Amino acid sequence: MRKPRDYDADLKALADKARQLKTRKQCQLGELVMATGADALGVEELAGALLNAAAADSPTREVWRKRGAAFFQRERHDAGRRTGREPGGTAAGERGAEPAPGEAGAA
Repeated sequence: MRKPRDYDADLKALADKARQLKTRKQCQLGELVMATGADALGVEELAGALLNAAAADSPTREVWRKRGAAFFQRERHDAGRRTGREPGGTAAGERGAEPAPGEAGAA
């Protein structure tokens, strides 16, 4: 005979998982605010900027998406430098003498 399913336990497990995911998302958003330097803004300024971003049109959001992708690429690039390796697997010193975009001396 089959064991009856414990729906209460299943619901509790799903609620716990949802709570974990929400907490993780909140932590990641906080880390993003700090990584971008937006934590220097006042709460009202940050809320206003986020409200404008949420109401922005698609072309503007696409420009922001590209800028954000470049930010994360730079973060990965900088992390590779700290470990002495590039994300592609080459040593940091093996690249040319060109500075990365956004660094001092970049055109």
